[in-house]
Amino acid sequence: MTSPAADGPKPSELLLSFDDNRLASGIFGSHDQNLAFLERRLGVEVTPSGNHVLIRGEPAAIEQTRRVLESLSARVRRGEDVGLGDVDGAIRMSSDQGSLFPAEGGGRASLAHISTRKKTVTARTPAQDAYIRALQNRELVFGVGPAGTGKTYLAVAQAVATLERGEVDRIVLSRPAVEAGERLGFLPGDMREKVDPYLRPLYDALYDMLPPERVERGLQSGVIEIAPLAFMRGRTLFNSYIILDEAQNATPMQMKMFLTRLGENSRMAVCGDVTQVDLPSGQMSGLNEAVRLLADVEGVSVCRFGEADVVRHELVGRIVRAYEASDRAKGKKS
Repeated sequence: MTSPAADGPKPSELLLSFDDNRLASGIFGSHDQNLAFLERRLGVEVTPSGNHVLIRGEPAAIEQTRRVLESLSARVRRGEDVGLGDVDGAIRMSSDQGSLFPAEGGGRASLAHISTRKKTVTARTPAQDAYIRALQNRELVFGVGPAGTGKTYLAVAQAVATLERGEVDRIVLSRPAVEAGERLGFLPGDMREKVDPYLRPLYDALYDMLPPERVERGLQSGVIEIAPLAFMRGRTLFNSYIILDEAQNATPMQMKMFLTRLGENSRMAVCGDVTQVDLPSGQMSGLNEAVRLLADVEGVSVCRFGEADVVRHELVGRIVRAYEASDRAKGKKS
């Protein structure tokens, strides 16, 4: 991709050229939907023509659009598909970090990403970037924040990538079954059928990272294990990637028990939202306590997400903001 030198006066329009139409098509998206999204979000006018694109608008918005298109170009060159969520992520990252892929010789590191045989997942926010790097380099990582920020999805992606590289022998998925009071024996079916309703977000992520037949084979062979939190006591998990989802619903005793299951050559990700505790009134969340006690322990990383990190549909972010505004208003009245 070529563009004018950065040291001249800032233009009110900018023409960018990509190597060929195939690369440009991958960046622009189906029916140029990625460009339309950029226009909507950044207040610019973007006109494609073959492997060229003309950007018109305020200088600052033009510059940000250029940075976003550079980042998308680098991803398409790596063979990744680029959708609206990726464009949204590139916009967020360009706002926080400046140029993601500067001109030749810039030397800036690329965004953190997780590659599995089925797909590559790239960070869409600064918090996700830090979280992926922590998952790749620490034995125990806490991902704390609201729904839709990618905490569980990225942990599962890293678990699958680690398994595919042969660095662990299995993936262990766990979650407190708070709604059933941990009395899983009263539910019909075998162990998997009993806990399936509580683990759907983990399954959804697994099926996104692996072909369905591999997921089913893994579940049957034990390479992918479903382990309800209530049934983890007394175990030590070696050569495993262990994920605890909805960790805010673990009691302090359960959390300590779970964390001490970590065996040799194992890694652990603990995901939860401390604002969505479903424990009985007056019962402390083990996630809050664990984060407070372990934040400064060597080998442990605590990654926090906020409303700005929600990466689901645009409407989800607006819904979260509306509820938070309502909560703040109620707080002022009381």
